[in-house]
Amino acid sequence: MNATSAALAAISGLGFGLSLIVAIGAQNAFVLRQGIRREHVLPVVAVCAISDVLLITIGVAGFGAVAHNAPLVTTIAKYAGAAFLLGYACFAAKRALSASALNAGGGTPIALGAAVATCLAVTWLNPHAYLDTMVLLGSFASTYATPDRWFLAAGAAIGSILWFVSLGFGARLLAPLFAKPVAWRVLDSIIALVMTALGVGLLLN
Repeated sequence: MNATSAALAAISGLGFGLSLIVAIGAQNAFVLRQGIRREHVLPVVAVCAISDVLLITIGVAGFGAVAHNAPLVTTIAKYAGAAFLLGYACFAAKRALSASALNAGGGTPIALGAAVATCLAVTWLNPHAYLDTMVLLGSFASTYATPDRWFLAAGAAIGSILWFVSLGFGARLLAPLFAKPVAWRVLDSIIALVMTALGVGLLLN
């Protein structure tokens, strides 16, 4: 195994992984909101990071080929994901319109179990997660030799961990802005619009 090729594979994985994950989506929106609220940030970040590492590992191990040859898996994930995204959009819209959204604390706190369950849902019921980390990354990794392939996976996993840690714990820097009640209305309105767009997009694809 060549150390240079392994390093290049890891760097490629880091860049490729970040290019896929650094985008506005259900998962990132939820992590951002919890980070701003400073509510269950560590468990939420941990769930997202661990889930991504698992998806990356499965994708590099060859799940991309399985999903490609089993379209039913993609179809089921598509409709389940769309249903969840649209449902979450409704809850976000309700928060934006309700009196609790005027609370400078950011609305009613949610329990740890509910936060973890929501985090698992926005991750594992999101077809884009499978497409990005398993199909696309899996296909990309298949172009590398077996030893380097796992360095690429490690690079992508490190990128994912760095992103979620930065997003979750860095969001608190925005806390002064969200001390203004109207900011929570705007954030929840944006989240509702993003979720709706993603859900409708899945149904139309």
